[in-house]
Order: sequence, then structure tokens, then C-alpha cells
Amino acid sequence: MVSITLSVPEEMKHEMDNFQDINWSAVARQAIKNKLAMLEKFKEFTKDSTLTEEEALELGRQVSEKAMKKHKAR
Repeated sequence: MVSITLSVPEEMKHEMDNFQDINWSAVARQAIKNKLAMLEKFKEFTKDSTLTEEEALELGRQVSEKAMKKHKAR
């Protein structure tokens, strides 16, 4: 296994120190594993897409805007 160095804000480190029984390396490994799995799914989902990055970003903005309006209407 290889080692990496992870930087966290000082305040976060102090909070982590309050939970010394937690294996923070394992937590970080799992978070990285989950992110990689999500990125692989995204890559597979978009492999045949004809949208440009700009078009995808605009579509994302539109979806976010509509979701925000729907949420505020509640």
C-alpha cells in the first residue's frame, strides 16, 4: 500500500482529535473509493454524450435553478 499526505484545516483536525478511536485513514480510503465509483459511473453514463461541456454546464444550471424554485415553493 502507498501513503499519501492529506491536508485538512486546523479546526477539522482538532475535531478529529476528539474521536481518537476512529481510523481516519480508513474513513479517507472509503471516501476516495466512493468518489472513484461515482466518477466511473458518471464516465460510463456520459461516454456516448454529444453535449459539449458548456452545454452540460448550462443544463446543470437550469436544473439547479428549477430545483431551487421548486424547493422554495414548498
